[in-house]
Amino acid sequence: MENNIKWRGKFLTIAVGQAISLIGSSAVQFALIWWLAEQTASPMIMGIAGLAAYLPMAFLSPFAGVAADKYSRKMICIAADLSMGLAALVAAFLLNAITFPIWAVLAILFIRGIGGTFHQPAIQSIIPQLVPTEELVRVNGWMQLMTAGSFILGPVIGAALYAALPMSLVLLTDVIGAVFASAALAVVKLPRLVKHENHETGFFAHFKEGIQVYREDKNLLTLMVAEVLCMLFYAPLSTFYPLMTSDYFDLSAMYGSIVEVTFAAGMMIAALLFGSVLKIKNKIRTSYLGLWGVGVTTAVCGLMPATFLGWIIFAVTCAAMGAFGNVHGIPLTAYIQETVAPEKMGRAFSLIGQVTAFTMPIGLLISSPVAEKVGVHMWFLISGIGILVVLAVVIGISGVLQKKKERI
Repeated sequence: MENNIKWRGKFLTIAVGQAISLIGSSAVQFALIWWLAEQTASPMIMGIAGLAAYLPMAFLSPFAGVAADKYSRKMICIAADLSMGLAALVAAFLLNAITFPIWAVLAILFIRGIGGTFHQPAIQSIIPQLVPTEELVRVNGWMQLMTAGSFILGPVIGAALYAALPMSLVLLTDVIGAVFASAALAVVKLPRLVKHENHETGFFAHFKEGIQVYREDKNLLTLMVAEVLCMLFYAPLSTFYPLMTSDYFDLSAMYGSIVEVTFAAGMMIAALLFGSVLKIKNKIRTSYLGLWGVGVTTAVCGLMPATFLGWIIFAVTCAAMGAFGNVHGIPLTAYIQETVAPEKMGRAFSLIGQVTAFTMPIGLLISSPVAEKVGVHMWFLISGIGILVVLAVVIGISGVLQKKKERI
C-alpha cells in the first residue's frame, strides 16, 4: 500500500470524476423518468421502466463480477462509462429526427442498466486496492457524500434542463459526465492486484467462489437475506417517487426534484457523519439499524394526506429515509471490503447486485398492479410494514438458530 498522500490524491481524482459523471447521469435519469410520469401517469409504465433499468443487473451481474476479478477493473469502469455516454449521444442525434417515443426511453434505460451492471462491482473493488483497511468506513462515507451531492445537483439540473431544452440536448449531460469520469480513471495508476493461485479458471468455478464468500460468513449471509427480502418491498419505490409528487400530491416537476434533493440531502448528512466523526464497532449491527430506519420512514411516507402540508412532511421523511439508507449501506460495504479477499471482491459485490436486482422486477410485478388499484401512497405504507415484518422474522429466526447451535 502506498503512502497516505499518494492514495488520498488518487482516490480524490477518481471520486471527483465519478461525482461529475453521477451528476450528468442523475440529471438525465430524472428527466427521463419525469417525462414518463407526465406522459403516462401510469404505475404500470413506470414499472416497465424499472424493469428495463434493472433486468441487465439481474442477469449480467455474475459475468460482471467475474470480469472485475479476472480483467482490468480500471478498463471495465472506463468502458462502462463511455458505453453509457455513447448510447446517450446516439439517442440525442436520433431524437432530432424522430418524435420522442416511450420505447426510446426504455431502450436508453436498458443500455444504462448494462453499463451500470459492469461498472458497480469494478469501482467498488478498486477502492480497497487504493485505501488502507482502517480507512475504509471513512472513505466509503466520502464516496457516499459525493454521491449524495451529485444526487442533489442532478435532479435540480435535470428539472431545469427538462423545462428549458428538448430531450435530445438533455441527454448530452450524460455524455459530458462519462468523459470526465473516464479521463479521471485513465490518469490514475492503480496498485497491482495480487491474486492467489487458482487452478479452477472457468466462469462457473469463479462464480462458485463468489457464493462461497457468503456461505463462510453466517452473519453476512443473514444480513443479505434480510436485505434481499426488504428490497422486494423497497426497490419499486424508486420508480414510484415521481408519481407520488405528480399524481398523488398533484405538483409539478420542480417539487419532484425537491423530493429527490431532500432524499439525497439525508444521504449526504449520514455520509458526512461516517466520513468524519462516527466510529462504529459493529458494522453488521449498524447496517441492521439502517434497515429498521428505512422501514419506519417508508411507512410514514404512505400515511401522508394528499395536501401541500402532507407533501412537506413527505419530503422531510424522504430525507430521513436517505440517511438510514446510508446507515445500512456504508458499514455493509466497508465490512465486505475488509473481510473478503481482494481477488474475490468483484464477485462478492456483483452477487449482491444480482440478487437485489432480481428484487426489482419481482417487486414491480407485485407492486405495479397493487399501486394501480389502491394508489401509489398505499404501496409506501405496505412497503414500510413489510420491511419491518421481514426484519423481525429474519432476526428472530437467526436468534433461535444461534441458541440451538450454542446448546449443541
